[in-house]
Amino acid sequence: MSKRDLKKYLASLPKEELEEQLLSLYEKFADVKTYYDFVFNPKEEKLEQEAKVKISNEYFPIKGKRPKLRRSTAQKFIKNFLSLGVDPYIIADVMLYNIEIAQTYSAKKEFSNSSFYKSIFNSYKQAVEYVTANGMKSNFEDRIKFIYEETSRQRWENRKEFERIFDNFE
Repeated sequence: MSKRDLKKYLASLPKEELEEQLLSLYEKFADVKTYYDFVFNPKEEKLEQEAKVKISNEYFPIKGKRPKLRRSTAQKFIKNFLSLGVDPYIIADVMLYNIEIAQTYSAKKEFSNSSFYKSIFNSYKQAVEYVTANGMKSNFEDRIKFIYEETSRQRWENRKEFERIFDNFE
């Protein structure tokens, strides 16, 4: 069904039926419930803190388990924040936090896992592009620079790629 057909269909429904359909969607689909909960009560700071705790737990587990080092956890939060329309400043902050916590982990544990470095590079590139696209360069320039410098300090195998992205950012 096209968007135009949907509009036509919704316009033809009586108000009561439309309300019933929305309530049904709210009850059946978690994404719809999440969206409406956010729209009517946007606790962005709470969402940000929950995301940061879960991202930290990927690298520094609270319950003594082995770290999972999954970038996908942060990506899920970022995708969800984008779909909800969370403040771009908070999204950028979470993007950079994910990289910073990964670098903190890699500074303490020396390992050679090229997929880890590539994954963090992709996150860095995405964050820099997002910050630039949303005109927040002055807000995040120091953190972006620090991340780049940390790749050199830790002698990451792909530090030249970070350098290229940072040079384009400047």
